[in-house]
Amino acid sequence: MSNFNSLAVSELEALQTELKEKYEEYKSQNLNLDMSRGKPCTEQLDLSLEMLDTVTSNSNLKTADGVDTRNYGGLEGIPEAKEFFASILEVNPKNVIIGGNSSLTMMHDTVSRAMFHGVYGSEVPWIKFPTVKFLCPSPGYDRHFAICELFNIEMIVIDMLEDGPDMDQVEKLVGEDETIKGMWCVPKYSNPDGITYSNEVVERLANMKTKARDFRLFWDNAYAIHHLTDTPDELKNIFTACEEAGNPDRVIIFSSTSKVTFPGSGVAMMAASENNLDFFRTQMFVQTIGPDKINQLRHVKFFKNTDNLKAHMEKHASIIKPKFDRVLQLLSEELGDKGIASWKKPNGGYFISLNTLEGCAKKTVQLAGEAGVKLTGAGATYPYGKDPKDRNIRLAPTFPSLEELSKAIEIFCLCVQIVSVEKLLAEK
Repeated sequence: MSNFNSLAVSELEALQTELKEKYEEYKSQNLNLDMSRGKPCTEQLDLSLEMLDTVTSNSNLKTADGVDTRNYGGLEGIPEAKEFFASILEVNPKNVIIGGNSSLTMMHDTVSRAMFHGVYGSEVPWIKFPTVKFLCPSPGYDRHFAICELFNIEMIVIDMLEDGPDMDQVEKLVGEDETIKGMWCVPKYSNPDGITYSNEVVERLANMKTKARDFRLFWDNAYAIHHLTDTPDELKNIFTACEEAGNPDRVIIFSSTSKVTFPGSGVAMMAASENNLDFFRTQMFVQTIGPDKINQLRHVKFFKNTDNLKAHMEKHASIIKPKFDRVLQLLSEELGDKGIASWKKPNGGYFISLNTLEGCAKKTVQLAGEAGVKLTGAGATYPYGKDPKDRNIRLAPTFPSLEELSKAIEIFCLCVQIVSVEKLLAEK
């Protein structure tokens, strides 16, 4: 079919009738298809089942330096885990703290401590400022935005370009306003666009002049090893870039194995300068006696080395890539030539980001939900849940079966067309 924008009113009306008839057929099937979150499917979770057998009643549960992982202590994580996961973060093990199962918890706690105690180099706690602001490249990760809302941090939308956040915007803002204390970044296979920051963007972030002396980059490298192809994106090392720029304390890096092993029983990690870590340790000492060291040991015993980790992630890719391919195929077949939607083809990560015509995202998600397809809420990829153009929708292909996914995307594409036709008719 030709581009919807070129159709006459009579053609659009006829098309509208046809599309609504198809929609009612799907709706009558009482479907329940969930594409709302980026969760690993059962087959992915099964890849790590053998990890549960690496620690048994007969196992040596002491670390290389003789610490009994069953007991208290180990505030920063066991040495084996620090060394192993430092390779993911591309830093020295001395710059790594291993936490519990959730990097989101570590990000939340880092922001919380900064609000009440500042960060290394702060003259006063951030909460002493009348307003604290964060830069939020958007579309972005709703959980980051939720942390800011919880602490009443004002969020400033930064446009995402093809190579990362709009650095002209970023540099201007941070250079003028000392209340801008942080910036959220998902630098590799960004959530939801799948964009990897270019070398130039990383360099500019490391070198930019900030009015706030205690400005921090919250570098959530959640998808560092989540590739979908044999030619993965390359991301410049922000830790090294900041050191070379003379701003070694600027970045705090986060990651986890949440989508590598078990989301509910993974290992989270944080990397930062020694100055930053020394500052955090004094507060963490009060907060906890230590994370789950047995789980850390279990992960290290399971993977053994980075080659095994790479092979493990290739197995993940073999499971989910056909799902991404199927979504992209259906989007192309159903929407590709109609001029009503555009989308990204990611090289890794967990999402596909699609833009409808302006003003159509919320209605599309609503229609899909009424037909039994649950999607991430429209607007969730922007601060305060408000997409200024009401057009971005995040698709999460990983959890459903291929059959369920195909039906869900067919219905989704139908909803996009129905809402688009309504908009075009209203404008004619």
